[in-house]
Amino acid sequence: MPTRRRAPALAAGLGAAVLLGLAATVAGTLVPVVGAPVFAVAVGVLLSPLARSRPEAMAPGLSFAKGLVLQLSVVFLGAQLSLDEVLSVSAESLPVMLGTLGVCLLLAWSVGRRLGVPRDLRTLIGVGTGICGASAIAAATPAIRAKSNDVAYAISTIFLFNVAAVLVFPPLGHALGLSAHAFGLFAGTAINDTSSVVAAAGAYGQDAAGYAVVVKLARTLMIIPIVLVLTTLTRRRADLPKTSKARLAVSLVPWFLVAFLAVAALNTDGLIPTAAQAALHQVALLFIAIALAAVGLSTDVAALRRAGARPLLLGLILWAAVSSTSLGLQYLLAR
Repeated sequence: MPTRRRAPALAAGLGAAVLLGLAATVAGTLVPVVGAPVFAVAVGVLLSPLARSRPEAMAPGLSFAKGLVLQLSVVFLGAQLSLDEVLSVSAESLPVMLGTLGVCLLLAWSVGRRLGVPRDLRTLIGVGTGICGASAIAAATPAIRAKSNDVAYAISTIFLFNVAAVLVFPPLGHALGLSAHAFGLFAGTAINDTSSVVAAAGAYGQDAAGYAVVVKLARTLMIIPIVLVLTTLTRRRADLPKTSKARLAVSLVPWFLVAFLAVAALNTDGLIPTAAQAALHQVALLFIAIALAAVGLSTDVAALRRAGARPLLLGLILWAAVSSTSLGLQYLLAR
């Protein structure tokens, strides 16, 4: 009987998230520069007063979407990765990738504190800017147990500067005389969302676009150590009871990261057909849209207003720092 009582509540919240996620996916296909995640969050936030007016009916399903559905989306992203190709590119681009990531996370922590941006929000903006936008935010959200308000604000901030990058980077690259290879590395390390990477690098040429996408996929692997560190810090702050080293090690590794690597390994060995790769990638994008629709529906709009413009300023600082660091490191390594 309790299960029967819970089923309608789960269906209500999850059903709403699925409908919004499907609509956002269609919209993202029509306007790829914006992308499904932004549409999902934006419409979810607009409708959040309706969802929050019926918390008992909506909360279970929305929590399910923000939990398991979000984690599965990260797993399916592994079907895009060829570890051999990523590792070959990483050997060349690793100094730039690590440099930009290190600068971004350091500034997110230090500047974010000075600006008074809450810890979880500055973490999400830093991870999203330094790694791969919505996908990184999706992976970090369960690790730090972030609130829906913080996730919604972080996604919106990342989107704004992705659009700016698509408009600014190609003419900047031409002004600096960057080769297709150099611009691909620049776009792959300094733009977060894959569609925005493709849009910016594609405007520079097909050679730039191909290299940029592989660099971007290599950046995706940075999710793994970052989420492990965030999970460790969260457990320490929560002051969880001590346990054996073996059990602690297992508890620190989120299951979806292990599954993500397993799927990537299967793809590397050629065990995932090309058609299945494309299908799994689309499922991953759909699941991200569903989860972020649930995030939007769970958002407290009043809390977003109280956050003010400081997180947006932090996003601008991080975007400028990552962009200049990518160009600076390329210049220094080429000398």
